[in-house]
Amino acid sequence: TIAGWVEEGISVTYCIITDGDAGGADPTVPRGDIAGIRQAEQRAAGAVLGVSDIRFLGYRDGELTVTHDLRRDLSRVIRQVRPQRVLMQSPDRNWKLIYASHPDHLAAGEATIFAIYPDARNPFAHTSLIKDEGLEDWTVDEVWVMGSPTSNHYVDVTDKFEMKLAALHAHASQTAHMDDLAGRITGWLSAQAAEAGLPEGRLAEAFMVADTA
Repeated sequence: TIAGWVEEGISVTYCIITDGDAGGADPTVPRGDIAGIRQAEQRAAGAVLGVSDIRFLGYRDGELTVTHDLRRDLSRVIRQVRPQRVLMQSPDRNWKLIYASHPDHLAAGEATIFAIYPDARNPFAHTSLIKDEGLEDWTVDEVWVMGSPTSNHYVDVTDKFEMKLAALHAHASQTAHMDDLAGRITGWLSAQAAEAGLPEGRLAEAFMVADTA
Protein backbone atom coordinates (compact mmCIF):
# COMPACT_ATOMS: atom_id res chain seq x y z
CA THR A 1 0.00 0.00 0.00
CA ILE A 2 2.72 2.46 0.95
CA ALA A 3 4.74 1.65 -2.17
CA GLY A 4 1.65 2.42 -4.22
CA TRP A 5 1.17 5.76 -2.49
CA VAL A 6 4.78 6.72 -3.11
CA GLU A 7 4.40 5.70 -6.75
CA GLU A 8 1.38 8.02 -6.99
CA GLY A 9 3.50 10.91 -5.74
CA ILE A 10 2.12 10.97 -2.20
CA SER A 11 4.62 12.13 0.42
CA VAL A 12 4.97 9.52 3.17
CA THR A 13 6.45 9.97 6.64
CA TYR A 14 7.06 7.14 9.11
CA CYS A 15 6.75 7.76 12.84
CA ILE A 16 8.34 4.92 14.83
CA ILE A 17 7.35 5.12 18.48
CA THR A 18 9.46 2.46 20.21
CA ASP A 19 13.17 1.79 19.82
CA GLY A 20 12.84 -1.98 19.38
CA ASP A 21 15.32 -2.81 22.13
CA ALA A 22 13.21 -5.72 23.39
CA GLY A 23 13.08 -7.32 19.94
CA GLY A 24 15.40 -9.50 17.92
CA ALA A 25 15.90 -13.25 17.79
CA ASP A 26 19.67 -13.59 18.31
CA PRO A 27 20.66 -13.75 22.00
CA THR A 28 24.32 -13.09 21.14
CA VAL A 29 23.59 -9.52 20.03
CA PRO A 30 24.13 -7.09 22.94
CA ARG A 31 20.86 -5.54 24.05
CA GLY A 32 22.46 -2.12 23.90
CA ASP A 33 23.02 -2.52 20.16
CA ILE A 34 19.47 -3.48 19.24
CA ALA A 35 17.93 -0.01 19.04
CA GLY A 36 20.59 1.17 16.58
CA ILE A 37 20.23 -2.00 14.52
CA ARG A 38 16.46 -1.62 14.38
CA GLN A 39 16.73 2.01 13.28
CA ALA A 40 19.13 1.09 10.48
CA GLU A 41 16.81 -1.72 9.39
CA GLN A 42 13.82 0.62 9.40
CA ARG A 43 15.65 3.10 7.20
CA ALA A 44 16.64 0.30 4.81
CA ALA A 45 13.06 -1.00 4.68
CA GLY A 46 11.76 2.50 4.07
CA ALA A 47 14.23 2.97 1.23
CA VAL A 48 12.84 -0.14 -0.49
CA LEU A 49 9.41 1.50 -0.59
CA GLY A 50 10.68 5.00 -1.33
CA VAL A 51 10.24 6.44 2.17
CA SER A 52 13.09 8.55 3.54
CA ASP A 53 11.37 10.78 6.14
CA ILE A 54 11.47 8.51 9.20
CA ARG A 55 11.08 9.88 12.71
CA PHE A 56 11.98 7.92 15.83
CA LEU A 57 10.41 8.82 19.17
CA GLY A 58 12.63 6.48 21.21
CA TYR A 59 10.13 4.98 23.66
CA ARG A 60 11.15 1.71 25.33
CA ASP A 61 10.07 -1.39 23.47
CA GLY A 62 7.56 -3.58 25.28
CA GLU A 63 6.68 -0.90 27.82
CA LEU A 64 4.49 1.46 25.80
CA THR A 65 1.43 2.90 27.50
CA VAL A 66 -0.91 5.73 26.58
CA THR A 67 0.50 8.74 28.41
CA HIS A 68 0.11 12.48 28.10
CA ASP A 69 3.73 12.69 26.93
CA LEU A 70 3.15 10.17 24.15
CA ARG A 71 0.01 11.96 23.01
CA ARG A 72 1.96 15.23 22.95
CA ASP A 73 4.86 13.70 21.00
CA LEU A 74 2.50 12.24 18.40
CA SER A 75 0.61 15.53 18.19
CA ARG A 76 3.95 17.23 17.56
CA VAL A 77 4.67 14.99 14.57
CA ILE A 78 1.16 15.50 13.21
CA ARG A 79 1.51 19.26 13.46
CA GLN A 80 4.97 19.13 11.88
CA VAL A 81 4.02 16.89 8.96
CA ARG A 82 0.39 18.08 8.61
CA PRO A 83 -0.89 14.90 6.92
CA GLN A 84 -4.24 14.38 5.26
CA ARG A 85 -4.10 10.65 6.05
CA VAL A 86 -2.63 8.64 8.92
CA LEU A 87 -1.95 4.91 8.65
CA MET A 88 -2.01 3.58 12.20
CA GLN A 89 -2.03 0.51 14.38
CA SER A 90 -5.37 -0.73 15.64
CA PRO A 91 -6.23 0.06 19.26
CA ASP A 92 -8.55 -2.98 19.23
CA ARG A 93 -7.32 -6.52 19.77
CA ASN A 94 -7.71 -8.76 16.73
CA TRP A 95 -8.36 -12.29 17.98
CA LYS A 96 -8.12 -13.67 14.44
CA LEU A 97 -4.56 -12.35 14.04
CA ILE A 98 -2.95 -12.12 17.46
CA TYR A 99 0.38 -10.97 15.98
CA ALA A 100 -1.35 -7.72 15.09
CA SER A 101 -2.21 -7.15 18.75
CA HIS A 102 1.15 -6.74 20.45
CA PRO A 103 0.59 -4.59 23.58
CA ASP A 104 2.81 -1.86 22.13
CA HIS A 105 0.72 -1.86 18.95
CA LEU A 106 -2.51 -1.52 20.89
CA ALA A 107 -1.10 1.34 22.96
CA ALA A 108 0.31 3.00 19.84
CA GLY A 109 -3.08 2.81 18.16
CA GLU A 110 -4.90 4.28 21.14
CA ALA A 111 -2.38 7.09 21.59
CA THR A 112 -2.42 7.87 17.86
CA ILE A 113 -6.17 8.26 17.64
CA PHE A 114 -6.10 10.46 20.75
CA ALA A 115 -3.43 12.59 19.09
CA ILE A 116 -5.53 12.84 15.94
CA TYR A 117 -8.68 13.59 17.91
CA PRO A 118 -8.82 15.68 19.92
CA ASP A 119 -5.22 16.70 20.58
CA ALA A 120 -3.54 17.79 17.33
CA ARG A 121 -6.52 19.84 16.17
CA ASN A 122 -7.09 21.52 19.52
CA PRO A 123 -4.99 24.69 19.91
CA PHE A 124 -5.53 24.51 23.66
CA ALA A 125 -4.08 21.00 24.00
CA HIS A 126 -0.32 20.66 24.55
CA THR A 127 0.00 24.43 24.45
CA SER A 128 3.80 24.25 24.55
CA LEU A 129 3.70 23.00 20.96
CA ILE A 130 2.41 26.39 19.84
CA LYS A 131 4.07 28.56 22.46
CA ASP A 132 7.56 27.04 22.35
CA GLU A 133 7.71 25.36 18.94
CA GLY A 134 5.32 27.39 16.79
CA LEU A 135 3.34 24.29 15.77
CA GLU A 136 -0.21 25.29 14.94
CA ASP A 137 -3.12 22.90 15.30
CA TRP A 138 -3.89 20.48 12.47
CA THR A 139 -6.86 18.27 11.57
CA VAL A 140 -6.22 14.87 9.97
CA ASP A 141 -8.88 14.05 7.37
CA GLU A 142 -8.85 10.26 7.61
CA VAL A 143 -7.22 7.26 9.23
CA TRP A 144 -6.34 3.88 7.75
CA VAL A 145 -6.21 1.34 10.57
CA MET A 146 -4.17 -1.83 10.01
CA GLY A 147 -4.62 -5.03 11.97
CA SER A 148 -8.18 -4.08 12.86
CA PRO A 149 -10.69 -6.80 13.80
CA THR A 150 -12.97 -5.39 11.10
CA SER A 151 -12.06 -4.03 7.67
CA ASN A 152 -13.94 -1.91 5.18
CA HIS A 153 -11.25 -1.23 2.59
CA TYR A 154 -8.85 -3.48 0.69
CA VAL A 155 -5.85 -2.67 -1.49
CA ASP A 156 -4.70 -5.14 -4.14
CA VAL A 157 -0.94 -5.41 -3.52
CA THR A 158 -0.21 -8.36 -5.79
CA ASP A 159 2.05 -6.32 -8.05
CA LYS A 160 3.90 -4.87 -5.05
CA PHE A 161 4.41 -8.14 -3.19
CA GLU A 162 8.12 -8.48 -4.00
CA MET A 163 8.73 -4.95 -2.72
CA LYS A 164 6.81 -5.74 0.45
CA LEU A 165 8.83 -8.90 0.97
CA ALA A 166 12.11 -7.06 0.36
CA ALA A 167 11.12 -4.43 2.93
CA LEU A 168 10.33 -7.15 5.47
CA HIS A 169 13.65 -8.87 4.79
CA ALA A 170 15.37 -5.55 5.52
CA HIS A 171 14.22 -6.07 9.11
CA ALA A 172 16.76 -8.88 9.39
CA SER A 173 16.86 -8.96 13.19
CA GLN A 174 13.14 -9.70 13.14
CA THR A 175 12.76 -11.92 10.08
CA ALA A 176 16.04 -13.70 9.27
CA HIS A 177 15.12 -16.66 11.50
CA MET A 178 11.76 -17.22 9.78
CA ASP A 179 11.91 -20.24 7.49
CA ASP A 180 8.99 -19.32 5.24
CA LEU A 181 8.33 -15.61 5.57
CA ALA A 182 7.05 -15.37 2.00
CA GLY A 183 4.61 -18.21 2.57
CA ARG A 184 3.33 -16.74 5.81
CA ILE A 185 2.75 -13.30 4.30
CA THR A 186 1.19 -14.79 1.17
CA GLY A 187 -1.26 -16.71 3.34
CA TRP A 188 -2.37 -13.59 5.20
CA LEU A 189 -2.68 -11.48 2.07
CA SER A 190 -4.49 -14.22 0.16
CA ALA A 191 -7.08 -14.52 2.93
CA GLN A 192 -7.64 -10.77 2.87
CA ALA A 193 -7.96 -10.80 -0.92
CA ALA A 194 -10.63 -13.49 -0.59
CA GLU A 195 -12.48 -11.32 1.95
CA ALA A 196 -12.36 -8.49 -0.58
CA GLY A 197 -13.82 -10.71 -3.30
CA LEU A 198 -10.71 -10.51 -5.47
CA PRO A 199 -9.92 -13.32 -7.93
CA GLU A 200 -7.92 -16.30 -6.71
CA GLY A 201 -4.21 -15.63 -6.80
CA ARG A 202 -4.51 -11.96 -5.86
CA LEU A 203 -3.09 -10.51 -2.65
CA ALA A 204 -4.58 -7.69 -0.59
CA GLU A 205 -3.96 -5.58 2.48
CA ALA A 206 -6.98 -4.83 4.66
CA PHE A 207 -7.80 -1.63 6.53
CA MET A 208 -10.50 0.06 8.51
CA VAL A 209 -10.76 3.50 6.90
CA ALA A 210 -12.53 6.20 8.90
CA ASP A 211 -13.26 9.88 8.34
CA THR A 212 -11.69 11.98 11.10
CA ALA A 213 -12.17 15.47 9.66
